[in-house]
Amino acid sequence: MVTDPTIGVLALQGDVREHLAALAAVGMRAVPVKDAAALAGVDGLVLPGGESTTISMLAVRWGLMEPLRAAVRAGLPVYGSCAGMILLADTILDGRPDQQGIGGIDMVVRRNAFGRQVDSFEADVAFPSLGDDPVRAVFIRAPWVESVGPGVEVLATVPGAHGDRIVAVRSGPLLATSFHPELTGDHRVHALFAGIVRAGRRTPA
Repeated sequence: MVTDPTIGVLALQGDVREHLAALAAVGMRAVPVKDAAALAGVDGLVLPGGESTTISMLAVRWGLMEPLRAAVRAGLPVYGSCAGMILLADTILDGRPDQQGIGGIDMVVRRNAFGRQVDSFEADVAFPSLGDDPVRAVFIRAPWVESVGPGVEVLATVPGAHGDRIVAVRSGPLLATSFHPELTGDHRVHALFAGIVRAGRRTPA
């Protein structure tokens, strides 16, 4: 019997509960992931917003960093929001010298690019692949993408003083946003990721 896909949310730090609720709202079975055994049982994974250095250090401490990297290399669909975007970047600017990432998306991401906590803001962001209506985006100490490689699709940008800043990308089964769609009640980004998971679902044995 084929069951519905299960999407995990990395539950080391950050807005785990909000992502679990958003995934449930789009019809996904959603579970927290705290160890390698739980990671092995999911069909997709969300890396939540939070503090990227803290998530990275806890993943190393709890023996999850290498399993996460291996899962990405093996093609597991992964969505990273804010701190999760930083973790999925192949290159991180303004990170701690000892900061480790998972990698997987050929992009250069600048940590805290939009400013500190007091510079957090909301904006309506055009996201053409999700329809004509813009996405209400919450930016909290958010990164932006400085540049992407040839295999990375830019999904959304916001205007800046020195040109448009990239805030959403996709690379195969990997999706990332600078902002927090789990905080607004607009579940279209999570629905997009659910579709990626369904399309790449592992064939049952």
